[in-house]
Parts: sequence; structure tokens; C-alpha cells
Amino acid sequence: MALPITAHRFSWRHADRDEPAFGPLDLTISAGEKVLLLGPSGAGKTTLLHAIAGVLPAESGEAAGRLLIGDRPPDPRRDETGLVLQDPDSQVIFSRVGDDVAFGMENLGLPADVIAARIPTSLAAMGLDLPHDHPTAALSGGQKQRLAMAGIHAMAPQIVILDEPTANIDPDSAASVRDAVLETRAATSATMVIVEHRVELWLDHVDTVIVLGPGGLLAQGPPRSVFGDPALAEVLVGCGIWVPERTGSAPEENRNSLMPSSRAAAKPDGEVVLRTEKLSAARPGAKVPAAAGLDLSIRAGEAVGIVGANGAGKSTLALTLAGLIPEFSGQVSALGSLRSGVRHARPFRWPSAVLAPRIGMVFQEPEHQFLRSSVAEELALGPRLAGWSGAQVDERVAELLQVLNLEKLAEAHPQGLSGGEKRRLSVAAMMAPRPQVLIVDEPTFGQDALTWSGLVEQFLDVLERGSTVVAISHDHAFLDAIGARRVVLSVAEGRIAGTSGAGEFRKEQRIE
Repeated sequence: MALPITAHRFSWRHADRDEPAFGPLDLTISAGEKVLLLGPSGAGKTTLLHAIAGVLPAESGEAAGRLLIGDRPPDPRRDETGLVLQDPDSQVIFSRVGDDVAFGMENLGLPADVIAARIPTSLAAMGLDLPHDHPTAALSGGQKQRLAMAGIHAMAPQIVILDEPTANIDPDSAASVRDAVLETRAATSATMVIVEHRVELWLDHVDTVIVLGPGGLLAQGPPRSVFGDPALAEVLVGCGIWVPERTGSAPEENRNSLMPSSRAAAKPDGEVVLRTEKLSAARPGAKVPAAAGLDLSIRAGEAVGIVGANGAGKSTLALTLAGLIPEFSGQVSALGSLRSGVRHARPFRWPSAVLAPRIGMVFQEPEHQFLRSSVAEELALGPRLAGWSGAQVDERVAELLQVLNLEKLAEAHPQGLSGGEKRRLSVAAMMAPRPQVLIVDEPTFGQDALTWSGLVEQFLDVLERGSTVVAISHDHAFLDAIGARRVVLSVAEGRIAGTSGAGEFRKEQRIE
């Protein structure tokens, strides 16, 4: 049985902030209602979801007003709510996929035979064609996201809460994952609240759109009413909401219209700085490679997009190119100016003092790379280690804070930021010292329209200064904006399935 959600003057303030993350809010979500929750990056969407799920610890902040699930305050011990988190890594509990799916059902006290029957059904519903004993450590970020949703599918809770469930899912699979979520919700008539920047993916499948803004609730109503009001649409655009069909064009074309500029093609004449020869890439300890047979030449000033379905080995390849894990077989070699003054050709053999200023790596999970206690200190770290003067460091930090809309968060702790803010900080921190090669894994997830445009502007600046960008991304509009040629990895064969120039890939595959 579905439950309603009611908020009366409800707000939450994080312990290290002066202003509330959201609110005060007055809203009612009816039992069984399907809600799309929107708002600019940092508007408090994730915090609100955590409040509904009852997982905001009292010691981490202060609540005001009232929030009810049914007629009682949220309590995760009642198992009424299923929550899929924004960070795929944070929700994997067990070492085997079958055990992970079973965990929630076991907490509900379901019979063993029911649990055993639901595991394969839920895995299949989320497109995870894996044996029950498959190691969770071997999953890609997108596969971990599917695994979390499989666990919710199996539990069949009364309220389903999803935070960017398709952020790490390849575009061709996003619609099937959405449909599986909707089927799960339909089977139980559960109330559903979903945060998603891919507005067009859910627009025709929800009853209500709720929009949070810097000052509280901006809008609430049926999707066509919210987006059909021209005056309101302009307000939403001004806040950075991805407004679909604002010009009658396709969603990805709307995104293209926000680009600060464009880069028509990769530079063909830059020197080769990274080369792979018969490269096979695998995580340490793996017995088989995640990707194999890779022969690549990557040039100075070039943008390269590594694309392909979840599980194709994209993130593993990125870590190997960055010199952070060894090659499974074959070799990654640094050439030209990238290797200048270094004895060994393989970046993996370089000491960190040599590697860091030459090749910067942005991980898929931004929390894994923060080293300082404030946003400004995190941005300053790289340039300081690279030997920049104090004035140069201060100027660079101020520039990045302004362009990426982090100025008000300069003194905030990185771990206290929203998901989108953490992503911008992780990218900016690696950009700050201007490495010769910048390798980024899903750099645009969790971004509103304005912060997405700011990131594009910074990547274009990196390229114009002659540095190389290698981007693992499902965001083809972003890859088009930076003029990236595509390298397509195939899941079935673990090899390069094809390459294309900037913009050509979009003719074959479009974001649905």
C-alpha cells in the first residue's frame, strides 16, 4: 500500500552551513503519485530525498517544521521506503550481486524461497545478465546503479525514491531502465519521487513536477502545466533547469544551444602524447581484461571521447591511460613533451611527483579524491604542488570558483556538497594546475544547464591552451561541444568497435 508524503514549513540546515539546504517547504505528495523533483545544482534535492527516507542523521544538521510519511515521521527501520543513492559505490554492501539484491528482502523478513525467486527476476528487470556469485567489485558504475535498483525492485517498498538513477547509464539503456523502474512502481502502486536531470526521459511518465529553487518551492503541478507556462519556463531556464521542448527542438539540441561556444573538430596536427599498443586493461587482480586489443594514438590539444555501454571497460581504460593501474597486457606509452625529462615511457612507472602535474585524473566517484577541508583549499592544492606563486594560485582559485558557481561554497567542506557540486569541484581541482593531459570519468553528471555550460567553457579553455582531454562520457552533447572524436568500446568483444570524428557519432546514436 502506497503512503503519502506531507511537509509543513519543513527545512534542513547542514551543521556547517548558515543557510538551510532547502525550505521551508509546504507540499503534499499523494499516495501512489509519481513525482519528478527538479532544481538547480545545490538546491537541496538530494537532502530532501534523504529526509523522506529518514536517513539524515540528527548530528549532521538541524530540521525545522514537520515531515510525515503517512501519519508518522520518516523512520528507515519501518522499511516503508526504498532509496537509490546518487553515488553507485555507496550503496553496494556485499561482495556478490545475488547477496546484495537479497539484503533488503532479508531485512524485511521475507521467506528464503521468496528471496531466492526474486533475485534473478529483479536482476533481469534491470538488465544485469550476471550470475548470482558475480563479484560486485567487478561492476562498472552504471552496473552498480542497476544493482541498487534491482534491490529496490525485489523489496517492492511503499515509497520509491531515486536520485539520478540513469546518471551513469548509457543513453541506449536509459529508457529500458526507466521502464523497469516504472514497472516496479506499477506492481506495488508505490509513491515515487525521482530526481533526474534527463527531464525528457520521465516527462510523460510522472503525474507531478516539483521544482526547488534557491528560495524554496518554485513550482508544483502537472508536467505540461509547469513547462507549458512561458513565463514560468523563463524562470526555470534562468535557474538552470533543463526545460524540454523550449524551442520545439529535440532535447539534445536544446542542450547544444546552451554551449558557450563550440569546437568543430579535433586538432589534427598536434604531437602524439599517449599511445597504446595491443593494450588490454583490467582492474588489479582481475583474471580477464575489461577491454582488449586497443591501439590508440592521442594528440596534444585533442579531445577524445571514450563511449560505449555499461561494462565495456571505459573507466578501467581511463585509469590505465592515467598511469594509476598497470596494463593487463600491451603498453601505454607517453611521447613527446609529455615524456620530456622522464626516463620511463610508461606513465604507470612514474612517481606521483612526476605523474600528477602531467596527467590529471577525475574519478567517477568525486568523493574518492578530495584531500582538503574546504573547497578553496582543494582547488589551491594542485597549483601549489606544481610550484605556482601565491598570487597565481589565488587568481586561479578565484577564476574556477566564479565560472563553476562555487563562490558561496569556498569555505565549505567538500564532503558536505551536493552531488553536482562535488562533481564540479573534482573536475576543477584537476583542471587547476593545467596538466598536459586531463582524463575525466563522467564529468557532467548531476549538472543543471548553467553549471553544464560552465564546465564546457572550462574544457574548451583547457583544449585551447594545448592540453589533451580524454573523457569517459554518456553525454554526447558535451562531447560534441568540446569537439571530441569518439572511441567506441564494445561490451561483447571488449575491443574498439569503431571511431568517429566530432559530431559524427550523433548521427548514429541520439540521446533518447
